Amino acid sequence: MKMPIDFRFAVLPLLLVGFVGGVTLRVSAQDKTIASQKILTIQREFTKPGKEGAAHEKSEAAFAQAMAGAKATDYYYALSSLSGRPRVLFMSAYPSFAAIEAERKKVNGNASLSAELDRANEADGDLLAETNSSMWMRRDDLSFNQGFRVGARYESISQFVVRPGHVSEWDELVKLVIDGYKKGAPDAHWGTYEMLYGGETAFLVITTLRSGEEIDADFAKDSKFIAALGPDGLKKLEALEASCVVTRTNNLFRIAPKMSYPPPALVQAEPDFWTPKP
Repeated sequence: MKMPIDFRFAVLPLLLVGFVGGVTLRVSAQDKTIASQKILTIQREFTKPGKEGAAHEKSEAAFAQAMAGAKATDYYYALSSLSGRPRVLFMSAYPSFAAIEAERKKVNGNASLSAELDRANEADGDLLAETNSSMWMRRDDLSFNQGFRVGARYESISQFVVRPGHVSEWDELVKLVIDGYKKGAPDAHWGTYEMLYGGETAFLVITTLRSGEEIDADFAKDSKFIAALGPDGLKKLEALEASCVVTRTNNLFRIAPKMSYPPPALVQAEPDFWTPKP
């Protein structure tokens, strides 16, 4: 289900670039990336056994159809899990919390749309075992060549839970990693997000991937990164991680267009992917 987060309650991804929503998207002619927004919201839906796949896709299509019919501007896209528990992540991005509030007001103020979303939510609920949501802020200083790349079909998302009082060590760790990739694998790319609401002190590192071949190629870059870091740099990296990281979880997701309501810039860049003909 992609029920918009109610702002009244919302305020009280080794490496991972996050999707970007809103109306200020732009496609670069050079590298075909779409610029990121500052605030990322993630709603997770864990499906009941046997309810993932086509059944969930069909249910989610009702939300996207309702939003499209109302010409809503609260865009999102879906990621379906390829590892871990069966689940779908619905990701939306905004320039600010004021923008989130404005979108919530538009949706909540549309009685017809709200009624359609309520009906879709009730039907979708029968497929779900658990849901939760979180809000994150993009950390430009901890990101590298960020932006949603046109042609992406997968996203690798790593969550790092950081020990309270050790965030400065985490920052130092990521900047050390960035320095190593600048020297050894400058075409690497990821976006880093810091949790604001919804859980403990955590960071997401998110990387968009175009194919399985690219996933293999990313693993092949590790040796170049390690060589660029050198023995002393690697030793420092390991010490920092041992000191500040409580847990690290890595997962792979596929982008699911049938469950998405993507912004126009993304659709225009790849219409056959986002709106395929029957």
